[in-house]
Amino acid sequence: MDIRKKRVNDLWFTEEQTSNMKLSLRLSEVLLNKSSQYQDILLVETQEYGRMLVLDGAIQITERDEFFYSEMMAHVALCSHPSPRRVLIIGGGDGATLREVLRHGSVEMATLVDIDEEVIDASRRFLPTISVALDDPRADVRPMDAMEYIKSCRGEYDVVIVDSTDPVEFAAGLFRAPFYRDVFNALKEDGMIVAQTESPISDTHVVKGAFREMQSVFPIVKICWGVMPTYPSGMWTYTIGSRMHDPAAVRRPAPDGTKYYTEDMHRAAFTIPPFLRDLLK
Repeated sequence: MDIRKKRVNDLWFTEEQTSNMKLSLRLSEVLLNKSSQYQDILLVETQEYGRMLVLDGAIQITERDEFFYSEMMAHVALCSHPSPRRVLIIGGGDGATLREVLRHGSVEMATLVDIDEEVIDASRRFLPTISVALDDPRADVRPMDAMEYIKSCRGEYDVVIVDSTDPVEFAAGLFRAPFYRDVFNALKEDGMIVAQTESPISDTHVVKGAFREMQSVFPIVKICWGVMPTYPSGMWTYTIGSRMHDPAAVRRPAPDGTKYYTEDMHRAAFTIPPFLRDLLK
């Protein structure tokens, strides 16, 4: 009798999150694997997290856990601003943050500027529950360089959300003071910016640098944090610069049906552990 073990396909994706840490997920299907003008784009079906978008080898979003990130990116700023009507999203071509922004009835227009149109197209094709708002009549989707776009804006936006990739190559400038100054000028007098600023465990220098760069521009700068299972270390930070209002204060209710964000989570997110507080000194 032949007792040899049957061979099966065993396909894995591995992200090198630091030089000493990796995350691996078993795949069931590769949906798209191509290079755009700006980056390598990979879309896969994972057995643990559903469909997943990967750019230049770094996990951007998965169907199962994206709500942790997209709800924090959208609702912290929008619920601390008294009346957000015009919102600018920089990056976020997958559409998740846009979807959450447009759940706020006060928002009249949300402009999404992402440099890579092929990411937007791939998300429309393969991530329908995430990209659902890209064709909303209140969405103004522009595939172009956000750092150039923002220079032409003056006092137009209530909230700017920087949903960027990691600070490398074309995205590195999104973590520096000259860009934050352009955002400051693009905001209304009571506007605010929220930017994803990486993990304080695996990207300490990024968190410290972005916080200090934003402090050099905005009169009020605070950091909040939340969990994000597929991102390095699982702990993620969001840095908020405000021209007038305290972003830690909840001024408006969140939309119904959120999975992570609540008023209590908003307040708790600004409770900073001692190690993070010391890091930012």
